[in-house]
Amino acid sequence: MNFIVLSLFPEMVNALFDNGIVKRAVGKKIILAETVNIRDFAKGKHKNADDRPYGGGCGMVMKPEPISDAIEACKKKLPESKVVLMTPAGRQFDHSMAKSLASSYKGLIFICGRYEGVDERVCEKYVDFEISIGDFILTGGELAAMTVIDAVVRLIPGVLGGAESALKESFCDGLLEHPQYTRPASYGGNDVPDVLLSGNHKEIENWRVEASLIRTFSKRPDLLIKKKLTDQEKDILRKWCRNIEKTVK
Repeated sequence: MNFIVLSLFPEMVNALFDNGIVKRAVGKKIILAETVNIRDFAKGKHKNADDRPYGGGCGMVMKPEPISDAIEACKKKLPESKVVLMTPAGRQFDHSMAKSLASSYKGLIFICGRYEGVDERVCEKYVDFEISIGDFILTGGELAAMTVIDAVVRLIPGVLGGAESALKESFCDGLLEHPQYTRPASYGGNDVPDVLLSGNHKEIENWRVEASLIRTFSKRPDLLIKKKLTDQEKDILRKWCRNIEKTVK
């Protein structure tokens, strides 16, 4: 899969591409990841990529010509790619969307807006998807694009070390992941649960299922409303609730 990010500050995104899992994926040639400076496509002596908004108002708007030319150049390199605009007006990004992007498309071109946004004519002509990472405002789309790319890359086959790594994390089955522990077995007066030291893989798996459900119920009960629980999962939650009632009494 291929990723190209259009930005006025490509060095921000390069920090993601030059480190960690994404860098390893690039090194293994599982993905292509690069940035394009929108200002390189701006005309004139000063390479202006923004201008005052028509109709008045505060701030500046990113000009259509440099972005359009940058997209056209990227489309020649990745003709089957889709164009993504990071914007608060977009569809809310989640794990389900990350899976869809990872499995459905050969390439994604991200537009990172700045200032008051991107000229609407760019959106109308080029943008295939508008994505938001939450109901808040950032100073630019770079961090949002990096968030999406990081979440998508780890779902591409061959990127993570273990074949099951991405399948047992939070949200993959609609629940939060169970708590994790490592050495030492005792730290700060708190001990690792005995079952994790038992070597009994069946009991460990049962504990993880129960811990995942309880953690989700305690921290993100909204996730349980969306998930179709199995009979086993329902029994675990009922038992846990009964134990709480006994403790309170």
